[in-house]
Amino acid sequence: MSSTAGAETPVSATSGRVELLGLDEAGLKAFLAEIGEKPFRGRQLRQWLHQRQVFDLDAMTDLAKSLRAGLADRVEIHVPSAVFDRESSDGTRKWLVGLESGNAVETVYIPERDRGTLCVSSQVGCALDCGFCSTGKQGFNRNLSAAEIIGQLHFATRALEQEGRGRRITNVVMMGMGEPLANFKNVVAATNLMVDPYAWGLSRRRVTLSTVGVVPALYRLADHSNISLAVSLHAPNDALRDEIVPINRKYPLRELMPACEHYLDQTPHHCIYWEYVMLDGVNDSLANAQELAHLLRGIPSKINLIPFNPFPGTRYSASPRDRIMRFADHLQKAGFITTIRRTRGQDIDGACGQLVGQVINRRNRGKRSEAQASS
Repeated sequence: MSSTAGAETPVSATSGRVELLGLDEAGLKAFLAEIGEKPFRGRQLRQWLHQRQVFDLDAMTDLAKSLRAGLADRVEIHVPSAVFDRESSDGTRKWLVGLESGNAVETVYIPERDRGTLCVSSQVGCALDCGFCSTGKQGFNRNLSAAEIIGQLHFATRALEQEGRGRRITNVVMMGMGEPLANFKNVVAATNLMVDPYAWGLSRRRVTLSTVGVVPALYRLADHSNISLAVSLHAPNDALRDEIVPINRKYPLRELMPACEHYLDQTPHHCIYWEYVMLDGVNDSLANAQELAHLLRGIPSKINLIPFNPFPGTRYSASPRDRIMRFADHLQKAGFITTIRRTRGQDIDGACGQLVGQVINRRNRGKRSEAQASS
């Protein structure tokens, strides 16, 4: 399995310097080769940056002074800061994380009894315009760099340490603003760092990428990554999914399902997580549940039913609780592990589908992001 999706070294658009924080093992190896340094220096740098969270080159004492001086002329290390910080009554914490471009993205920490999950953004806005998600209604500006993605993990870790309550990050989900597979190279580099034993060292089972189904990129992901996969399904047939998830018109279920099974076959995982937002009178009938069970028959699966979280201007409403329970009961009787997601952070607009961030200079959201998935 290849460890990188591309060979170019990421350079900051504002400074022209290499974004050191976003270089994974392969990226660092290539960069160090360019400047005539030994590959083992990459392991040292990853340990300083991601394990010790030391960003002062002069403090990296096991690096030669000549290397530190050379890096000082070529690299930048930038950890984002918060534009605002809110905490929900249930303990969920949401930050609007500022970017150097003037945009901002939302990052959400969700505490539970046995884990702490960080929901990370991959784009400023989103181009895919799913009807149940407020992020897509904000338009699309640009992809985040790998440094900006992993920077959210650095920022949140520091913020949780400063609050002094012993809360920590055990899981990361690429479920924030944007479609991760439309920002393929940067997301792969950032998630590589998350599971790298010399960087963040998280288990591949504790890092999850959520996609609505950019099929060509999903096939590529199997060659470059082995993190957990969650698929935003939301409908059991093409006609309904075309309405809820517009990219289905390009990559229908007959193409999406084999791509998901391919990922399962090529990676060490035992199942795919399917996300299904429950929309009142739209996709929540018993017939829909029966059709969903048929669609997923034979695929090792865990189904996560998500109560819809409303936002201003939406035409959807949440399914009644008893209907969600009946839907789940049918799937469980059909042999599927089925959970109903507990809504968290709704009072700070931090729940699933509510992230909006701050998107400046909106651009055409119809084709640009999707085209970048093949870059």
